[in-house]
Amino acid sequence: MIGSDRPRLESSVPPSWLASLLRPAPDSAVAELLRRGKSPWSGAIHLLWSVWIFLTPVLGNGFTLRWLLLTLASYPLFLLFYARVMLAPRHHAWRYALGMIAMALVLLPWYPSGLSYFVFGCVMIRMSSRGGWWVYLLQLTGLNLLFCSTALYFGYPWQAMVWMPAVSFIVGLVVNVEALSHQRDVALQLSQDEVRRLATTAERERIGRDLHDLLGHTLSLITLKLELARKLYDRDDARARQEIGEAEDIAREALAQVRSAVTGIRASDLAGELASARLLLECQQVHLQYMSPPPMPVEVERGLALVLREAATNIVRHAQATRVQVDFMLEDRQLVMQIRDDGRGGVQAEGNGLCGMRERAAALGGQLTLQSPRGEGTLLTVRVPLVAATTPLSPASLAQGGAA
Repeated sequence: MIGSDRPRLESSVPPSWLASLLRPAPDSAVAELLRRGKSPWSGAIHLLWSVWIFLTPVLGNGFTLRWLLLTLASYPLFLLFYARVMLAPRHHAWRYALGMIAMALVLLPWYPSGLSYFVFGCVMIRMSSRGGWWVYLLQLTGLNLLFCSTALYFGYPWQAMVWMPAVSFIVGLVVNVEALSHQRDVALQLSQDEVRRLATTAERERIGRDLHDLLGHTLSLITLKLELARKLYDRDDARARQEIGEAEDIAREALAQVRSAVTGIRASDLAGELASARLLLECQQVHLQYMSPPPMPVEVERGLALVLREAATNIVRHAQATRVQVDFMLEDRQLVMQIRDDGRGGVQAEGNGLCGMRERAAALGGQLTLQSPRGEGTLLTVRVPLVAATTPLSPASLAQGGAA
């Protein structure tokens, strides 16, 4: 039985050359889709446009035997080129896109459906490249000049010289805009991560300095007191009890200072997020003004910090603002955080970011409201009830600003 099953198992394993052919390179388009949490098959959706290969005969000479044979020969090769563009490393994936274009130009005298291969090749060159938009425009112009000269040589009508470059330019520019938008999103995410990393590093350094200043001298003093008490105890000196008592008082005072410092560290989430938001927005030429956050429960502060982070990200991506103001107020045992920008406004649908902010406010027992008239900026207000007692805000604390 074992011997009879072995051939069946071996036949189910794909050949090593096929597995290596289908394995995405680390910098390939499919690998990027996987890093973004998308299905590796999502890039295949563009293959639906290849339906024009099968519709072109309807607009021309109809379905012929020659069309059938050329389609059976060229379409599998086109699918192979497409797969390699998506799976191959970026630095030579463009070769397979040029393969589509070359196949279209070779088949041009006998196979008008191959014009779709040309459009696919022009688009896939951009999808497999990380160059600037002007480089792609030069490539697109050169390829269309090559197509027009080849089509003119083989006697294609002048209409083909107009609509083919128009289609390739329009589709290519749409893909180019999408690629540039994705690159900006990636750069924005990297800048946000770098800002948070720098803020975290600065906070760790501050904590280290505070703890060193707080405990270094105190522990040294306690050590000296206890050493002196030990020496006096060996002599049966009554001063030993006094030194031990003083060391005990110093230890209690140090414990109180440590607790106060830890409370301050726990309450630094929102202040740190305000600093991170300021750095992020200033990098995008958006000026941020904010007041120092008041004392509040730790869980409330952490929730508001996450809301502030998402709001800053949305402002950078969509608002086109130049100024942002963050205010804190106490109203009827409720803490109110308002984030106002002078951007384009007009927010209608709620995306994932706004839904996430609303969920965080609801998890704290509060609510989030949004006012966004078109052309007048956006005002985001978060109201959170304060169950635990907090220190009332004084006029002086409200007046002091953390604005630059």
